[in-house]
Amino acid sequence: MAAMSILDNIPYAIFIPLAIFLLLAPFVPEPHVVEKFRMLKAGTLKRPLDIFDLCFHLLPSLLLCVKGIRDILR
Repeated sequence: MAAMSILDNIPYAIFIPLAIFLLLAPFVPEPHVVEKFRMLKAGTLKRPLDIFDLCFHLLPSLLLCVKGIRDILR
């Protein structure tokens, strides 16, 4: 697939800082991922904007995992 070849060509030196940055952003008062997981646990993660925000902040980490798994399986 073309998407996977693009993913394979992106170096880890770009993915790792991006994933860490988006997992921790914004730094104050608390990261969005922590806030959204609390909302998910409480059952209040219902607004489309909140769901999009959670997906947006997790996307680089998920792509990093897919890239790592693909490299391990080769």
